[in-house]
Parts: sequence; C-alpha cells; structure tokens
Amino acid sequence: MTPTSLNTAELLVKCLENEGVEYIFGLPGEENLHVLEALKHSSIKFITTRHEQGAAFMADVYGRLTGKAGVCLSTLGPGATNLMTGVADANLDRAPLVAITGQVGTDRMHIESHQYLDLVAMFSPVTKWNAQIVRPSITPEIVRKAFKIAQSEKPGAVHIDLPENIAAMTVEGTPLRKEAIEKVYASFNSIERAAAAISQAQNPIILVGNGAIRSHASDAVTNFARSLNIPVANTFMGKGVIPYTDRLALWTVGLQQRDFISCGFDNTDLVIAIGYDLIEYSPKRWNPTGEIPIIHINATPAEIDSSYIPLAEVIGDISDSLEEILRRSDRQDKPEPYAIHLRKDILADYEEHAKDDSFPVKPQKLIHDLRTVMGPEDIVISDVGAHKMWMARHYHCDRPNTCIISNGFAAMGIAIPGAIAAKLVAPNRKVVAVTGDGGFMMNNQELETALRIGTPFVTIIFNDGGYGLIEWKQHNHFGESAFIKFTNPDFVKLAESMGLKGYRISATTDFIPTLKEALAQDVPAIIDCPIDYSENLRFSQRAGDLTCAI
Repeated sequence: MTPTSLNTAELLVKCLENEGVEYIFGLPGEENLHVLEALKHSSIKFITTRHEQGAAFMADVYGRLTGKAGVCLSTLGPGATNLMTGVADANLDRAPLVAITGQVGTDRMHIESHQYLDLVAMFSPVTKWNAQIVRPSITPEIVRKAFKIAQSEKPGAVHIDLPENIAAMTVEGTPLRKEAIEKVYASFNSIERAAAAISQAQNPIILVGNGAIRSHASDAVTNFARSLNIPVANTFMGKGVIPYTDRLALWTVGLQQRDFISCGFDNTDLVIAIGYDLIEYSPKRWNPTGEIPIIHINATPAEIDSSYIPLAEVIGDISDSLEEILRRSDRQDKPEPYAIHLRKDILADYEEHAKDDSFPVKPQKLIHDLRTVMGPEDIVISDVGAHKMWMARHYHCDRPNTCIISNGFAAMGIAIPGAIAAKLVAPNRKVVAVTGDGGFMMNNQELETALRIGTPFVTIIFNDGGYGLIEWKQHNHFGESAFIKFTNPDFVKLAESMGLKGYRISATTDFIPTLKEALAQDVPAIIDCPIDYSENLRFSQRAGDLTCAI
C-alpha cells in the first residue's frame, strides 16, 4: 500500500478501518474534532451516546459477543474519566476494547491547563496497555499493537491518547498488515498428566468458565464431558458452554452462599477447570484449604493462588487439548461421579416456583417465565444487583453468549448499553436487558440512543425501591439494613415521555403476554415488575441449612 498524505486523525481512522472496526461509540468533544471529521468520510459508523460510560459499556459488550475489540471515543478530562468504569469492566471481564481519548496539545502539558489530566497514567491500572500518540508517524504501530493486545488472551482493554495538535498534523503513512494468529498446542507431558489424573479420579467435576466461550470450545467441552461421563458446572460467565438440558449440566456456581452444587465440590476428588478464570469465582469459595486436586486447561497459565495450585497445567488451544486428553483417558470401570446425582435436586428447585402466581412476583418465577419466552439464540444482558444472583442461578442457556453477566468487575449500569450492542451484533434475535431499579437509573438515558439508532429491545426492571443486593448482604451480616431505600419515577410515564413503550405488571400471570407484546414492538420497551425480594433471605436460610447426602 502506497503511503498517502493525511492528518494523524485521518490516518488513525484508516488504521481502525484496517482492523475491521464497524462502530465507534462515544461523544463529540473539542479535542476529538479531527477524529470526528475523519469519521464523516469513513465506513465506520459513529454512534453518539448520552454518556461516555454508556459508550464504554457498549464497546465492552460488543467485544465480548464478537471477540473483536469494541471501540469507544471520548474527549479529554471529564469525558475520559466517564469512560473509565466501562473500560475497567471490559478489562476485568476479559472483553477486548480499545478506548480512544482526545487530549490537550503537547504544548500545554507542562503547565496547568484547562481539563488536562495525565490520562495515560490514569488509564494504566484499568487497561492491559496504553500509550499516547506523541508523533504522527507512529500511529499505525500504536493502533496495530492496541488491537493485538486487546484481542490476545486474556483479552481486555487498551487505551490510546491523541493530543489535539498531533491529530491535526500532516503525516504520510499506511495501516500495518495484520499477522495471522497461529494456534498454540499444549505439551504432551501436561496432556499425559491430566489424562492419568482423570482416569484415576472417582468423583471428578468440570468447572467451565468464560475462556471456553472465547476459545469457541463449547462443542469440545460437551463431547469431553459426555464421553467421560463427568458432570459440568459453569461460572456466571460460562453459561451455555454445555446445553442446560444436558443430563451432565449442573448449571451455575458462583453465589457467595452454599447451594446444591456446593455438595459436588465438597465431595470431589478432582476439579477439571476448563477456561476458568479466578476472577469469575474465587477458588477460595470452593477449595478453601487448597486440598482439592485441580487440572487447569486453558489458553494461558494459571494465576497464583493458595487455593488454586494445579497438579497439571494444560496450556494451549482448549479444543485440541480436550481432544488429546480424551484420547488418553479411560473411565470405563468408574461409577457415575457423585455430583451427577445432584441434578434431580437442582431441577426440582428450579421448577418449585413455575406455577407460583403470587404477587409481587418472585424472582424465580419471573426468570422461569423469561426463559420460557426467549429462544435458544436470543440474548439476555443482566445488570448488577440482587436480580443478577437470581439470573445466574435460574436463567440457563443452550448456547454460549446468550446470557451476558459481568462478574469480573461487575459494574452496575451495564444492561441497557449492553443490550444496544447486542442488538447491533444480532439484529434478528430477541434481546432483553434485565436490571434492578438502581441499575436502571444509572444509564437509562441510553434508551434514547437505542430509539435513535433503531435497536429495539425490552428492559425488565426488578422494582423493589432499593439496593436489594446490599440489603440482602446487610441482613446476612447484621440482621437489619440501612441506607438502601429510594423512590423511583413512574417508569411507564418515563418510557412514554421518551417515545418508548411502557408496561407495568400488576399480576404475575400478566408477565408472559406482556413480554411477548413488548418484544414485538419496533421501539425499545420497558416492563416495570414489582418484585418479592423476601426470597433473598429465604434462600440464605435454606443455604445455611443445606446438608449433602452421600
């Protein structure tokens, strides 16, 4: 490609096009004017959001769903600091993201200057790598490096800072060629050690995390589990790796209280961790003494943790590793692992509220009915709060990436921006944002963005008039709560004032027909659902009384 004369902002945009960027989410500002001008002549669609945090969350979820880095843009100062929560969320949720910030000119950085902050220093703790473009000619290298780092295991966030005077400078340059990514394969020694341990174990259990989804290893995990007759539990972010209807699926682990699946870990003699990341669910919760033997199968080595010391680390392409271990494993004479027998209790608990029409709605019932309406390919985005615990426990998936839960950084306010990104990625699928009233009020302004760009989805609000998860934890610790109650606007009128559809559930039996009607709309819709969170403490009581039958 012959170098052409451009300004730095134009070259930056050419480099983004070369990386296959479809969308940039962000806000206009004085210090990113040249980038915005270059985007006017680009194939990249700029989506103007109502808050930079919403822009970062959109890029975050886009990256998680596609495996390609989502891109967000802000100006300097407060615009950049507003990005940081979403950038940090992407980094700890292992979602590839590239954040670009405008900045004062390099001639103003040595003195006190209006809105100037050292953004490279500020973003450093919440990114894998970041840099400032200090010379126009290095732009192609910085962009290529940013995307390579963001999208490499473990993926995460990177940051590019572009001073306004550098953006306007003339430069000759061209995007760098993208190199092919070669698969990395595990060593035969590690595969042999893993196979030997699996062949000898009496009660093994598979713990699968989001790394298996990122590596497109769902089929390999399912075949591995079925071939060796080993039950599978998933983290919050590993939903759908194995179909939830499979006889070996023990559903989700990760609540900070005991549950049926806890008995499986209490009685196991081997945990096979596949694509598991400690940030999703601390091993101190399921292996507090560090005595359970562990096989680590992942694209990257295990993190150091006193409760997670693998006897074998199988590092390489996950699907290939599983196939090679399977060839060398022999469980012909082994009885069914203990944990398989937990499934009947898990299923019975799931069905307990299927016909419960009491009102306000119990969270288990609401989620059961939501699962009934949503198809296997449809996408649910959960916000953070008490409802997230119930979504993790009761919303089950046939396919990967059909229930998006943030459990690395776990930032409130992600559901509505995330649903916009999901609808852009999968316009022909139903998309539902599930949020509490607290999380809804943090980023509901992005519903205007959704309406403007034509991404209809449904937002379900678990309405309890407070920060329900904190109330739950306060009661567990102190027997009472404080500082968690608030009032809400009329969500139906709020929806209507924004040109959306608004619904309120007044009887539990209304939910399914209301949801079906809301999903049929060509504009975003809100469903206000009064929720019975007395179930939180009831669950805690049952968890405390749980005993494991042998």
